[in-house]
Amino acid sequence: MPTENYVYKKEVDWSLLQEGLTLPFDNQVVFGQIMGRFLNRGESKDITLYLNGKSYKAQIRNVNFDPKFKRKKDTLQIRYSKNGELAKALQLYFSKSYQFIKTTREMREPGDRTMIRLPEECKEYLAIYTTEYDDSYVLETIVADDIVSLRQAVSGQKERIMEAGFNYDVEDSTSTILETERIVKIRKLNKKIGDNLKLLYGYRCQICGQLIGEEFGSHIVEAHHIDYFVSSLNNDASNQLIVCPNHHSIIHDTNPIFDRRRLLYIYKNGLEQKLVLNQHL
Repeated sequence: MPTENYVYKKEVDWSLLQEGLTLPFDNQVVFGQIMGRFLNRGESKDITLYLNGKSYKAQIRNVNFDPKFKRKKDTLQIRYSKNGELAKALQLYFSKSYQFIKTTREMREPGDRTMIRLPEECKEYLAIYTTEYDDSYVLETIVADDIVSLRQAVSGQKERIMEAGFNYDVEDSTSTILETERIVKIRKLNKKIGDNLKLLYGYRCQICGQLIGEEFGSHIVEAHHIDYFVSSLNNDASNQLIVCPNHHSIIHDTNPIFDRRRLLYIYKNGLEQKLVLNQHL
């Protein structure tokens, strides 16, 4: 399978298990290109999705063509045959989510179209990666059992050791964090997200703006979890910052509070330090 680059992680819902998903606007540029241009409204293109080595045919559609919706921005969806081969495969992989949502749908009042969300402790996800081949994407499932295994594995772990593993593939010889395929899957996803953010910021620290190691022909920067991963298990881009090793060490030494509204760290001595670079929070 070709080189994979992470682009999106979708929480499992009924639509995903039936016929497709809507792509967030900020990711559409990755999916919406055809012959060097963006998909026109109402236009679609064929794609291939790979799940556990098996290929499935699907389409990407620009669905923003119905005037009644009055959308200002184009909307892209990945669509596949309703209850077709890929849908059935996803229903099998995400069997717990499928049964929960299906049962809840059957029990609710007629005409109730409220979106059914999984309980926080039961949420499952589908990660999507681009490949070196145009219009081919790799899917990877993150099921509830993966999250349970991860929670057990990180229990008692130190955040700095975890993040060293994500940033530099450093293994803790006293830990079982890399011993199962499930944990490796989460590590791979986290590293891909962090690597994408490092590229986004040109390997510069979001706090000081410095490009460390440039004079030596090196770029040293690290991904940091705002809410520590060992407690939050949140590896979304919205929970990661790109920081230089100095600021990363200072953060872990002093445990400042991050004010998400003002995008700054508040240290225990009263010092406030605002992000000088931000394109994703």
